[in-house]
Amino acid sequence: MDLKDQLKDLFPDHETKEEEKTVSKTDELDIWLQSDPLICEFSKRKGKANTLIKGYTGAKNDFQNLTKYLKKEIGVGGSHKNEEIIIQGDYRDQIMELLKNLGFKVKRVGG
Repeated sequence: MDLKDQLKDLFPDHETKEEEKTVSKTDELDIWLQSDPLICEFSKRKGKANTLIKGYTGAKNDFQNLTKYLKKEIGVGGSHKNEEIIIQGDYRDQIMELLKNLGFKVKRVGG
């Protein structure tokens, strides 16, 4: 019999309240949330459409986690190079919505 059971025997009318821990998406992903807006733009590289996310100043691990999250949520390929996140295809609207839900400020650049 542990302490919780003993307390229930002593105080049968008492109802325990489970404390809910609120965990935000950025805490789950372990990424740094910056106050400066991210720039989301469309680009063609070697004839193929790409969405570029510029202006993120997080650490390398933050880039990896954010890129992995975006690729998984949209279901496409991509990478991160030279302080840019590159997502294959034109998914600006979906990416901007995902980033806003995480708490980032986002600016759309180009068409």
